[in-house]
Formats: sequence, structure tokens, C-alpha cells
Amino acid sequence: MAKEFSVPPVIFPSGGNPSTTTRVPTAPFQPNRPAASSAIPFMSFDIGTSAPSYTGPISTSSSSGPISFDEEEPLLDELGIHPDQIWKKTKSILNPFRVNPNVHKDSDLSGPIVLYLAFGLFQLLAGKLQFGVILGWIVVSSIFLYVVFNMLAGRSGNLDLHTCTSVVGYCMLPVVMLAAVSLFLPQGAAVRFSVAGIFVLWAMRVSTNLMVSLADGGEEHRGLIAYACFLIYCLFSLLVIF
Repeated sequence: MAKEFSVPPVIFPSGGNPSTTTRVPTAPFQPNRPAASSAIPFMSFDIGTSAPSYTGPISTSSSSGPISFDEEEPLLDELGIHPDQIWKKTKSILNPFRVNPNVHKDSDLSGPIVLYLAFGLFQLLAGKLQFGVILGWIVVSSIFLYVVFNMLAGRSGNLDLHTCTSVVGYCMLPVVMLAAVSLFLPQGAAVRFSVAGIFVLWAMRVSTNLMVSLADGGEEHRGLIAYACFLIYCLFSLLVIF
């Protein structure tokens, strides 16, 4: 049995004529909006007056003016590599009796790296591939000399590891020269050991003078510092002799 629903009858206004239009009342929450001057119908404000305008010239350059390529620093200076300082420090090592410690106050590792590569290259020309050994001994030697000096100087010691590595590296110049000279010396001859001893003493004297001059409290321990430097450069000379 179908269920019946009570549906109210549909009543058309104006006597049942559906073609007659009626005015739909405006909702109470939609007030009448005055005509706006904007071309967009749903916006009641002027866009041109709301956004600030700037009519001045736009400049993209800074107050100091554009930087040209001629005014930029050289690439080596930006990397912290100064060839003139490297040359002055290297030239000061050539005279073992008169070392200028003033040029070594600003420590760097650019010059030592060049000397290490030159030492490895001369060893390579002698048929010895020792780049890894040289790098390892350099690190160990710098830490060894740093620890020895600070233990001797105590609280008055002001030598840092960077300065110690720079001094050890620049004083490798006599050993590099020994590696170059040994290419023309016979193997196992007594003259080979004599020449190696001269270059080792040269490197020991220069490094000792620099260590004593650059750090405080090193003058009273000059003998022990000289012995430590002698062991370091004697170790590198053994790579050249044997």
C-alpha cells in the first residue's frame, strides 16, 4: 500500500499567471551600494588613490658607483696568497747567520705547501714516490715541535700551532735544496752524507732562531729547541739519502 503525503497546493500570484514578474526583496545584510567610479563593478573604492605612487628616477647602482673589473682584488689576494711575502720569507732563510724574524710574524701555509710539493717533486725525479710520507711527517713534526716548546716554556709560551707549522715549512728550504743536489751525487758515497749534514745544520739553525725570536720564553731553552729541530730535519734528510 503506497504512502500518501500531504503536499500543499501551488498558488501562482496575480491570478495564476506565472509570466508576471515580481521584485525580489533585498536581503537585510546587503545594503544598497552607491555607484563607484571604478571600472570594476564589485569594487567600491578607487585603486589609483589607495596605492602610493613614486615618480622619481629608479637607480640600481650604489652610492659609491659601479665597481669595475680593474678595481677588484686579484684572485691570489682573495685566497690569502701573497707571492711577495712568500718570496721575502723564503729569501730570509737563505742566510743562516742573519735571519729576519719580522717577516715571519704573519704566519701562512702557502709557502710551506710550495716547498713541500717541490720536495716531493725532487724525490719523484729520484724515483721515490713519497708525497704521502712527506705530508704525514710534516704534520707529526709540527705537532711535536709545538708540544715540546710549550712544555718547555710553560705558561709563558705563546706559540700557536699555525706559526709552528709555518716555521717548520719555510725552514724546509735547505732540505729541498738537498733533494735537488742529491740528484747529481752518487749513491752511498761519503760526500752524500757530508752534504746532507751541512743542509741539516743549516735548517736547524734557521728554525731555532725563528722559534726563539717569534715566541716568548724560548731563549733559555735554545739548546733543547735546537735538538728538536735537528731531529725533525735529520728525519727528512733520511728520505733523501736512502
